[in-house]
Parts: sequence; C-alpha cells; structure tokens
Amino acid sequence: MIIGLLEIELYFPSSHSLKEKRKILHRIKDKIQKKYNVALAELDYLDKWQRSRLGFVTLNNNKNLIVSIFNKIITEIDFLAEGEITFHQVNFW
Repeated sequence: MIIGLLEIELYFPSSHSLKEKRKILHRIKDKIQKKYNVALAELDYLDKWQRSRLGFVTLNNNKNLIVSIFNKIITEIDFLAEGEITFHQVNFW
C-alpha cells in the first residue's frame, strides 16, 4: 500500500479577510473531496488572509494512479481558486 501526500500553497491577492479566504477554501475543499475522494486539511497559514497551505492524502497500490489524481487536483485547484498556486510538493510512503 502506497500513501501519497500532496501539499499545495495558495496565494489569494484579492482576499481582504479571513472570512473571504475561508469561503474560497470551503468551496475548494467541497469540490475536491467529492470528486477525488481524498482526505484534505488546511496545514498552515490559518491566521493569514492571503495565504494557505493545503494537504491532500490518498492511498492506493498503484503509485501512478496517485500521481494522476494529484495532477488532476492541481489542475482543478488552479481552475477553482481565486488566486495562484505558489508551491506544490508530492511525497510517498
């Protein structure tokens, strides 16, 4: 069994409050979790209103399938987010 972790940092230049950021993140979390069946949490920058670091975890026997899911998530977030992805990293165990 392979565990995959995708970390994504986002920057929201148009966000002016934590409430705005949380609204954007809530929409992203709902769509990604329903579509890709991954565990998801905000990992860092909880008190920053223009930045966020999200973590996505999934497991499978096929590493290529995990990579494919993570690539789709990156593309989806790039489309959904009212900001930009500034960093992403994938780790496997």
